[in-house]
Amino acid sequence: MDIGQLLATAANLMITGMVGVFVFLSLLISAITIMSKLAGRFEQSVATPTRTPSIKASGVSSEHIAAISAAIAQYKNKQKL
Repeated sequence: MDIGQLLATAANLMITGMVGVFVFLSLLISAITIMSKLAGRFEQSVATPTRTPSIKASGVSSEHIAAISAAIAQYKNKQKL
């Protein structure tokens, strides 16, 4: 085979592959569009209920804050040694 035949075969293979990918992606986009339209027809409107929390969130108690602060201070004092 000479270089001209090899380049022609490579171009043919490249064109075939690009057309194949283009057709596949076109079919995929079409299928997704059709399924989206079908899903839109059967979609039911769902009302989201507004719920209020039954237990009010409370902050961290002062005893916990004091214990954590003491632990941090103790850790820092040990690290200075």
